[in-house]
Amino acid sequence: MRILFANDGIGDAGGVQNYLGAVMPALAKRGHQVALLHLDRLRPGAPSPAPAGAPHWGMAEMGMDAALFAALAWGPDLAFVHNMRPLEVDRRLCAAVPTVKFMHGYFGTCVSGQKAHLFPRPQACGKPLGPGCIPIYATRRCGRMRPGYVAEGYRWAHEQNGMFGGYASLVTASRHMRAEYLRNGAAPGRVHAIPLFPTLSGQPTDPPPEFRVLFLGRMTAIKGGDVLIRAVADASARLGRPIPLTLAGDGPQRAEWERLASRLGVAAEFVGWVDDDGRAALFHAASVLAVPSVWPEPFGLVGLEAGVFGVPSIAFDVGGIRDWLTPAVNGWLVPGAPPSARAMADALVHAARNPELLARMRTGAREAAERMSLVRHVQALERVLVSAAAPAMAG
Repeated sequence: MRILFANDGIGDAGGVQNYLGAVMPALAKRGHQVALLHLDRLRPGAPSPAPAGAPHWGMAEMGMDAALFAALAWGPDLAFVHNMRPLEVDRRLCAAVPTVKFMHGYFGTCVSGQKAHLFPRPQACGKPLGPGCIPIYATRRCGRMRPGYVAEGYRWAHEQNGMFGGYASLVTASRHMRAEYLRNGAAPGRVHAIPLFPTLSGQPTDPPPEFRVLFLGRMTAIKGGDVLIRAVADASARLGRPIPLTLAGDGPQRAEWERLASRLGVAAEFVGWVDDDGRAALFHAASVLAVPSVWPEPFGLVGLEAGVFGVPSIAFDVGGIRDWLTPAVNGWLVPGAPPSARAMADALVHAARNPELLARMRTGAREAAERMSLVRHVQALERVLVSAAAPAMAG
């Protein structure tokens, strides 16, 4: 089968690029021919996620019309579309070939894509997309408040929502996201939840001698770093000893979180972004990974990545977290409606006071990461792609 992948970015850091860099070669090894249509330019020295020799067509270099013409002249049996800012690309692909869309985020179901309110406190939103989202956005501060942003965000989301019926299938990473698309009008038989897989490799080592907590991610309000810092301060006081906290990543909230940690006396180290080797070193040094997200994570892949190294997770029970975190098996689920620093601190104290349970969960974390593998993902994905392409191929 000839599969045309489409994505706006190419060679960027991030989850979608890591996904493409794993799945495209895996499908090629299973006998499929793959090619990549992309919007942005490939920066000098940046790697393409496509396997060597796969055709590429860049809209920034060729223009949209020429790139689409060349990609379709390649004769794809179907298109597999990921993030794509200009929806005209999706529309033209749907008109030409069966098209499967992977919804990596809340595209077509939320104005801001965050699916969360930030005022008066952070809280997940379960409302379907509709005109009522605009006043709610303004009063609950659901995202950026730049003039014109809300109207443009709603226009784009509404347009994407109206295209759901044109895709042969939609793919999501979790049952939560599948339910989100059904709630927003997608046909049940066309939406498939296929769990993600860890993109890091490594081996567990002995746990650190002292209880240590790791946060890894973009430092934005919806990631809940401030909630975690308050929880660590509370847990440290109850235990009568400081809990070392490492926060890896960067973003607009970093300075505020640094000030909060200093004010509360939390033993926090902010290390910035790290590469794969750096992530592995941080996982080896951690007792638990904290996932304090206050928005409904579409999946929460960082938890599976920690599991590769035998690190269990403590996470708010939001979004797709339950698809990989099983309570008392590979971590702790903390009630997330609304997210509470006190509840997160309860879980931290319980983990720190029960080293035998923590050791068992290290085994469970590793087993969960092994079970949710690239091979299983590609096998399930292949069935969806083959089914979507079958009518056109038979014709």
